[in-house]
Amino acid sequence: MSSFEEIIELAKRRGFFWQSFSLYGGLNGFYDYAPLGSLLKDNIISVWKRFYMDAGAIFIDTPVVTPEFVLKASGHLDKFADIASECPKCHAKYKLENLVESLGIKNPPSTPEGYIDLLKENNVKCAVCGTRLIDAYQFNLMFRVTNNSEAFGLYLRPETAQGIMINFKLLNNFYRGKFPMAVAQVGKSFRNEISPRQGLIRMREFNQGEVEVFFDPDHEEWDEIPEGDKFTLVPNSGDEISSSVRDAHRSGLIKNAGLAYFMNLTAMILIRCGVDGKRLRFRQHRKNELAHYSSDCWDAEVLIDSDWIEAVGISDRGDYDLTRHQEFSGENMSVTVDGRTFIPRVVEPAAGFDRILTAVLFHSYYTRDNGNRVLGLACDVAPYSACVLPLMKKDGISEKAKDLLVKLAAHNHSVVYDESGSIGRRYARQDEIGTPYCITVDYQTLEDDTVTVRERDSTKQIRMRIDDILMHDNSFRNDNLKKFIQSSKS
Repeated sequence: MSSFEEIIELAKRRGFFWQSFSLYGGLNGFYDYAPLGSLLKDNIISVWKRFYMDAGAIFIDTPVVTPEFVLKASGHLDKFADIASECPKCHAKYKLENLVESLGIKNPPSTPEGYIDLLKENNVKCAVCGTRLIDAYQFNLMFRVTNNSEAFGLYLRPETAQGIMINFKLLNNFYRGKFPMAVAQVGKSFRNEISPRQGLIRMREFNQGEVEVFFDPDHEEWDEIPEGDKFTLVPNSGDEISSSVRDAHRSGLIKNAGLAYFMNLTAMILIRCGVDGKRLRFRQHRKNELAHYSSDCWDAEVLIDSDWIEAVGISDRGDYDLTRHQEFSGENMSVTVDGRTFIPRVVEPAAGFDRILTAVLFHSYYTRDNGNRVLGLACDVAPYSACVLPLMKKDGISEKAKDLLVKLAAHNHSVVYDESGSIGRRYARQDEIGTPYCITVDYQTLEDDTVTVRERDSTKQIRMRIDDILMHDNSFRNDNLKKFIQSSKS
């Protein structure tokens, strides 16, 4: 069993996620978030939102159903497609970009005709039945919604961005015409993937967070980029390098200051969520893989098993969207600032939370020498920040433990209660779901109101007064207590 398969097994068994509609055999590309996964996802989104709120972003929430005329204007109706091939014998479908890259073919073509030639030259065969693949065609990735009440078509949105773009004038008025203006949205998006696979990595319904940052092209005002860690940067030409984002921008490798700023912020968010910085890189899109609205794009990619997977795309959308919506709607999308009239440009960091969650699980998973499995989840995102364990169910200990549980919850701690099995078994159970701390209530607690606090990663334990724990809200959601316990001599 590979590490990825172990994560999928653990996720299903422990209640992080499982395939949707499994009672009826499941449906490819759709997954349910189970109780722990739902909490983990919400915590990851909360970290993401907190960073952008601190950066001054405002948030909106728009419908998932989008009229056809909006998608015609945005270019998605005509250009939001992948090139696919279908086996003439067993009818298995393939996204050809992924297929040819798995065969080691770099710089794939950008047209169906180019792929047809490539399939013939390389004698590419169906992985299911071995039949030669001979055809290639454009496959639109949007889901059309059955609609009998309107004169126009409706689609499930392929991205959250358009809900922000078409509200630009209203948002600009709300923000009193200031730039840059960052507008964020979290929600579901939908893509009719040709071959959904790898659990949460490639789904047809997924959780997305996008920020559209509108700015004055003649007066770009970005905060100073801190030095930051070094990452592998893979430009679309030339050799990959190891560099901080700040230095890569100063050297001219990352030409757009806005892209550099949000690449750096993205790295900070991912690492705070628990992505391993050594398994994080930034890759620049080749010209033939840029989206129709993008002039430049760097993906934050995370290493899962042996594959680099896009988790966040940081794209220069220029004035494409606003110009197109101005053309199709007839509404003037320009603004006037200090006597200058212009259409704002847009930089967009777009996060895929399902992929981030998968990377967080994968990067935090390890096995102890005794064979016990552990999820070393970051304190910020773990489903539960602590578990309260009564040593015994008698002599008033369980009552004292339940009273502590209520008090912790009242102080904004996400806590759970477990009184089943031995203490060692309960520790192992909480380690496997990523709970950072276990709080044991015992006979001494009844005497002096102290408890034993065990830290997950070091397994060290210290004695603490209950009042000290309750003194600070969310004390289990930062690393201070963890560092204190790990440095203790106990």
